[in-house]
Amino acid sequence: MSAIWQRIARVWPRLTPRTALVLLHDLSMTAAALLAAFYIRFDPERLSERVEYLPVIVPLFVLYAGVVYMFSSLYRSKWRFASLPDLFNIFVAATILSVSLVALDYVMSRPDVFGEFYFGVVTILLYWCLQMFFLGGPRIAYRYYRYARSQQHVRGSELTPALVIGDPSDADMLLRSIETGAVSRIRVAGMLSPEPADRGQVLRGVEVIGTPDHLERAVADFEARGIRIGRIIMMPSALSPEAKPETALMQARRLGIGASRLPPVDAGEPPRLAPIDIEDLLLRPTVAIDPLLTARAVAGKSIIVTGGGGSIGAEICRRVVSYGAARLLIVENSEPALHAIVESLHARPSECSVTGRIADVRDRDRIHRLFAQFEPDLVFHAAALKHVPIIEQDWAEGVKTNVFGTINVADAASIVGAESMIMISTDKAIEPQSMLGATKRFAELYCQMLDSQLAAVDGRARRRMISVRFGNVLGSNGSVVPKFKAQIEAGGPVTVTHPDMVRYFMTIREACDLVVAATGHALQSGEPEEMSVYVLNMGQPVKIAELAEHMIRLHGLEPNVDVDIVYTGVRPGERIEEILFAHNEDHIETGVPGVVAASSVCPSVDDVRGWVAALRDAIIKDDRAAVYRTLADAVPDFRGRAA
Repeated sequence: MSAIWQRIARVWPRLTPRTALVLLHDLSMTAAALLAAFYIRFDPERLSERVEYLPVIVPLFVLYAGVVYMFSSLYRSKWRFASLPDLFNIFVAATILSVSLVALDYVMSRPDVFGEFYFGVVTILLYWCLQMFFLGGPRIAYRYYRYARSQQHVRGSELTPALVIGDPSDADMLLRSIETGAVSRIRVAGMLSPEPADRGQVLRGVEVIGTPDHLERAVADFEARGIRIGRIIMMPSALSPEAKPETALMQARRLGIGASRLPPVDAGEPPRLAPIDIEDLLLRPTVAIDPLLTARAVAGKSIIVTGGGGSIGAEICRRVVSYGAARLLIVENSEPALHAIVESLHARPSECSVTGRIADVRDRDRIHRLFAQFEPDLVFHAAALKHVPIIEQDWAEGVKTNVFGTINVADAASIVGAESMIMISTDKAIEPQSMLGATKRFAELYCQMLDSQLAAVDGRARRRMISVRFGNVLGSNGSVVPKFKAQIEAGGPVTVTHPDMVRYFMTIREACDLVVAATGHALQSGEPEEMSVYVLNMGQPVKIAELAEHMIRLHGLEPNVDVDIVYTGVRPGERIEEILFAHNEDHIETGVPGVVAASSVCPSVDDVRGWVAALRDAIIKDDRAAVYRTLADAVPDFRGRAA
């Protein structure tokens, strides 16, 4: 009984004036349906026998119906959005009420009450049909009225006619968004579906007029009718590699038509049109990671993100806020970057408390003070120097940030008792040929060592120090993508280091989902000491030259015809092919789709402490040769040169 009252207490406070008006309508329709069923079913003589009970039965039944309606979720959506789920709720409520009438009929049939069935099966069936019509009809009628008004709006001459490319099931979300006003200034003139069998079908008044291959012909047909198509809108299904979206985009470019996309439903973004970026056209299917796993990892937690103003760090901040973190501290040494991410998060509706602090991870005392004050549950360490040529030149700065910065953050997280510290690593850390790779691999080794120490202290209910290896992140700061884009827009040439250069690619969203998912898995795994480095399965690597050609075509141009591709030679520290696992590392399945772990021999505490001391001494003395010797000792397959 207490549970029922708690449910009622949760439902009734939501009774707004609008809900009260709708409830009044539904109760009136309930009384009307019941009385109409009587008048339709019974002749005047039999009806007169039952009239004396109606003044009692009808009001009580109407009150009972109000409770049923509240519990049947009839008032969680507006009439203007009435849909099949709403009709199903009406079906459930009408069925419950009809079954209740059957039970009441058996009570009325007792000799000391009415003496026979008061309603009868036919009357109850009539009531059920009328109740469905009286409750559902006005909702559907109002939905159609709003739809008709929206159609008048979307047919205005000031709106841009557009063609939608993709599966009609995807396009339904766009058409709904236009009807509700979430997407404005667009009028969908037709759809192009990849399935030829869809041709001729009509969705919300919009016809499928062909396939994406018919784009130019469709634009010409509309032009002949006096309709100038001004935009194509690519649905998520049209942006998959199998759909070859570059063909449609090249055609649109030649026709002078703009192109937009609608984000997928699971992206967590509001329905809106957005520009098409290269991240939307990744040359492989993207990896989808279970959002429940990531949500469980961060919900209600206090979190620190170092390097939170960078492309990866900022996206991690956005993800943890959207997944329900309680508090977030952003540590960043760039004031403009820190201000930008803090302001963008404050503009989002969220219950997460977001603060930002200026700090450099190389400042050990500052980092330890901040961690002690904030007391984080989770730490995401994204602060790093990551450009191969720059770190080859300024090798000491790479060691200070990537090695000693990681040591400072990991030690601070361990001292304050954080559940987990996650260090962002790179595929360049495997059999490294650059200072970037060597410093990141050394940071991995330090985290592995600290992870083993914590395992010995904590037992199974332990804290974790893990690393996550990324490939190249499309669209991140310093990525080849914005470089190519700028070169193409300048008319070329596009510079590629080597025709056979290949890299693994991932989107920023994939990268950040991997980080959070790895955190959740690390805290739950049964044999955590074997899993301290996590890697995303990024499919087959992509040739940089092919990526350059792909981007040129996306701009509606032909490679080596409109824009030249020039090969400049491999730079110091670069290699032709990247690898994800060293020869002495085992692959371990994590059970998380698309995520595997790398297991390698963990160095001893004494060895790691000795290497750290040697690096510190070499940095103080500005001894480049000693730095390289120490890194080569710690990372035996390091192939960098001190010269």
